[in-house]
Amino acid sequence: MGEFVPGYEAIAVTGVGVPKGTAAEIVNKLNAEINAGLADPKLKARLADLGVTALAGSPANFGKLIAEDTEKWGKVVKFSGANRTEPCERRVRYSVTLRSANRLTPPRAA
Repeated sequence: MGEFVPGYEAIAVTGVGVPKGTAAEIVNKLNAEINAGLADPKLKARLADLGVTALAGSPANFGKLIAEDTEKWGKVVKFSGANRTEPCERRVRYSVTLRSANRLTPPRAA
């Protein structure tokens, strides 16, 4: 897609969240265990087979990523004119489905 739309980038991000107010020691323990799992060579290889790049990090870094993406894509949604009361299909002339970080496929014809 970046070949046709300069600067275009879209990625799928998956993370783990906990309810607001969860004790810091629980958040830190979960983060340490998840990062340890992501460091496992077998899991890394399996994720790579699926086209996924696993990035271990801190809760603060993940929060920053979510905030940045919310701001970025919020601008796209606002520019599109989409709103919560109008179905997306009325506004979107072309969309893509993200299959993995590197593979985009056009939507099926209606």
